[in-house]
Amino acid sequence: MRVIGLTGGIASGKSTVSKQLHEEFGAVVLDADEAAYAIAEPGEPLWSKYVARYGKERVLRPDGTLDRAAVAEIVFQDKKEKQWMDETAHPLIRQSLLNRLSACRAEGKGLVVLDVPLLFEAGWETIPDEVWVVYVNPETQLRRLMNRNEYSEETARSRIAAQMSLGEKKRRADVVIDNSGTRKETMTQVREAVLHRKG
Repeated sequence: MRVIGLTGGIASGKSTVSKQLHEEFGAVVLDADEAAYAIAEPGEPLWSKYVARYGKERVLRPDGTLDRAAVAEIVFQDKKEKQWMDETAHPLIRQSLLNRLSACRAEGKGLVVLDVPLLFEAGWETIPDEVWVVYVNPETQLRRLMNRNEYSEETARSRIAAQMSLGEKKRRADVVIDNSGTRKETMTQVREAVLHRKG
């Protein structure tokens, strides 16, 4: 089984690449964000941790589900809270992904993509066989994030600054997919990377 660790920066275009790997090459995509959402559902481990730390009134909606925007507001304004969240959430997400990875291996899957935005930040780069970084230049990243999430420039810059720089991720990567150009150009790079690494 070949395991690709797919990472990048916010709004760099990881979903475009993971979608192509799934549709064109039949890859099973294990999404860290989806795993994080699952363990933050009511009654699940991460949900319980947030409620215990911040209180129901502060981070829950009336229906008992987690108010993710409220949590983001807390952790992106306080470095200590961001550190607490990372130290609390990352082990839970990692174990969820490792369990799913083991299931894929048992089922004889050929290609698995670990889609993990914070792969390097969390220290998980040793889990996959190879690490792909989806790269865009800083100007393109800022513009896409502001357009996609309707963020102000200040908010967009703070979200980008909360992650390791794309330049550093690019330096550490086994494969770099430059998504600054057209979709067709990106797809060609993905195709070549899959076939080249197979060879």
